[in-house]
Amino acid sequence: MNTKILETMAFDKIKGQLSPYLVSAAGKKELEQLQPEADMTIVTQLLAETTAGADILRLAGGIPIPTLSDISTQLKRLKIKATLNGTELAQVSRVLRASATVKTFFEKLRQQEIDVRAIEHYVDELVTIPTITKQLVDALEDDGRLTDEASPKLHGLREKITRNETLIRQKMEDYTRGKDAKYLSDAIVTMRNERYVLPVQANYRSHFGGVVHDQSQTGQTLFIEPQAVMELNNKLREAQIEERHEEQRILTELSALLVPYRFEIKHNEGILGHLDFVNAKALLAHATKATLPIVSADNHVALRKARHPLIDPQKMVANDIIIGESYKAIIISGPNTGGKTITLKTMGLLQLMAQSGLYITADEESTVGVFSNIFADIGDEQSLEQNLSTFSGHIENVKRILDQLDDRSLVLLDELGAGTDPKEGAALAMAILDAIGTKGSYVMVTTHYPELKVYGYDRPETMNASMEFDQETLQPTYRLLLGIPGRSNAFEIATRLGIDPQIITEARSLTDDDSQDLNDMIGDLVAQRKQAHDHATALEGQLHDAEALQKELKQKLSQFENNKEQMNQKARVEANHLVADARKQADKIISHLREMERQQGVNVKENQLIDAKGALNALHVDDPRLKQNKVLQREKRKHNLKVGDAVLVKSYGQYGELTRKMGKQDWEVQLGILKMKVAESDLEKTDKTNIQETEKKPRRAMVHTQQTRQTSARLDLRGHRYEEAMQEVERFIDHAILNNLPSVTIIHGKGTGALRKGTHQYLQSNPRVKSFEYAAPNAGGDGATIVFL
Repeated sequence: MNTKILETMAFDKIKGQLSPYLVSAAGKKELEQLQPEADMTIVTQLLAETTAGADILRLAGGIPIPTLSDISTQLKRLKIKATLNGTELAQVSRVLRASATVKTFFEKLRQQEIDVRAIEHYVDELVTIPTITKQLVDALEDDGRLTDEASPKLHGLREKITRNETLIRQKMEDYTRGKDAKYLSDAIVTMRNERYVLPVQANYRSHFGGVVHDQSQTGQTLFIEPQAVMELNNKLREAQIEERHEEQRILTELSALLVPYRFEIKHNEGILGHLDFVNAKALLAHATKATLPIVSADNHVALRKARHPLIDPQKMVANDIIIGESYKAIIISGPNTGGKTITLKTMGLLQLMAQSGLYITADEESTVGVFSNIFADIGDEQSLEQNLSTFSGHIENVKRILDQLDDRSLVLLDELGAGTDPKEGAALAMAILDAIGTKGSYVMVTTHYPELKVYGYDRPETMNASMEFDQETLQPTYRLLLGIPGRSNAFEIATRLGIDPQIITEARSLTDDDSQDLNDMIGDLVAQRKQAHDHATALEGQLHDAEALQKELKQKLSQFENNKEQMNQKARVEANHLVADARKQADKIISHLREMERQQGVNVKENQLIDAKGALNALHVDDPRLKQNKVLQREKRKHNLKVGDAVLVKSYGQYGELTRKMGKQDWEVQLGILKMKVAESDLEKTDKTNIQETEKKPRRAMVHTQQTRQTSARLDLRGHRYEEAMQEVERFIDHAILNNLPSVTIIHGKGTGALRKGTHQYLQSNPRVKSFEYAAPNAGGDGATIVFL
């Protein structure tokens, strides 16, 4: 990538925006070397790293990189086994600590299933040295001072120094607060030559014994070490010298520990710098509301609502810039100060940013290319002096560009051909555009020449465009209109500014008809474009409202389905409770009936029969909670019962005939010579032959139940699934009890034992089962169970 384009597009200012977000010297060094890449694989990888950084920033607050100094000098000194001072060791220690922190941080990200694949290989290369890192952390403060815990000897020496300093100050206070204070220039204790002294007035020197270490500039104050503290000062000095020796020994020892790892530490510094740079790219993207562009292998550029990143977004009009798929050349015309040059710079700068791995200031789903080179010739659009020298400068620049073009180049030309005779300039501009097209390059050019507007219609793969101009306010709107060339507005502006209408009329007569026709045609196109844009905006608003309504309806439907399922679940739970209660009541009634039947030869009294029947009927009285259950209501409607129908009274196992309807939910049923009121839910429509067969059988005076199926004392569960088998066992036991069978046999087989275990668990839980045991060996053994009822 040529370096001139970076200067023309002010790419350094983008780097300047990144700089404040960097906290490491290595990261800032990487920023200095930042430049666009021309390889699609590299560009894609760089953008993926920025995306990983943005995800980490959004989900975890960013990669925890601390402030890191440049340690290259320290590492060079370690190479020759030099001793680093405390500050230098602390700087190296921060790199090692940061390496460990970052590795731990990324382990947590992986556990949270945050996608960090684009940068995790850098983290995997970080080398941690836990033992040495801990020694450095324990021995050094952040500013490089050795801690008291750096060694036991250092700890003892510092305590000794503190004690001596305390004793010296106590002695000195005898002078500053005692009778000798009047001889002092100031009642303070100070230091000279690393010894504690007093500021004594020179004319009282004879009142103080001791050593003079210094005097003031005026000579009126002498700094004297009193005789009383000389020995203490000597001890203090000796301890301080020992302290320095011990500190130097510790620093030498710590430096020696780092020597074998200097290459790993250097590598860590570079990785942390790169991660710091990834952090900075993510932070800049967040601050500027930039987005990830899609990279096109075919150099199809489609910037959606693109904004120049160096201009205040509140003052910048966002534009769609599209080139590469249907056309490779755009000719932009329109008024001065209308935004043509900024449009070129926006295109160029966003491409440079994307090819550098940065997010771009455009809407999501914007597409960028990967150009081998980007060239620009952009002059001062506002200059009123476009003389021959300016024209020559532009042409020389264009020549250099033409010499370097290939089919993957992007060219941005501002006011091509300006600064000379308009006809010649226009002709030269068209020829240059032809030459660029021949090489297959992509080009965007701004112009005032009407000839280039016609050129845009005639040439293949070329698109006219313009910067919109409001005909009512006579002000530019800075909106890029693709497909429509700009028209001249000189006459309208002159009229609005008060030029004599006669002059305007004469001026119009002096223009050739072709120019006027072209201008009128462009005006009509602009008006049609505005009308279409307004219509599209209205439709977009309606579409937005429709999408919002659809979203709301989906949410309400989802809420309804959830509520419906919850209500169904609640109904199922209540129904299960009701069935369980009914089973318990039924067990009690059946037990009572059996007890009555077993009364030794005694007929059941009429009132006992009525009470028993009433109790059974009570089990089928509609529960108010079930009346509103739509599922049960649908089941009831299936009966379609009417007078004269044969029915089975399920609670009795008896067949009868409906004689009349009693209320909404009850029927009168003829059971032999007995008529009784029965709930509709207890009735099941059947065939009349069942009644006839029942009447043929002899009746007994005591209460009994009618078999509703062929009753057997043997149940074979082999080959059944577990759930199906348990249901069969339950039904089998019920029928056996109702038919007064004293014992039954259940064949469950041996197999895995699941059926046997399930059967025994049910029998244990059923209060109507007296006992059970395995069958005799010759009758099935532990593959069958005898049940006593």
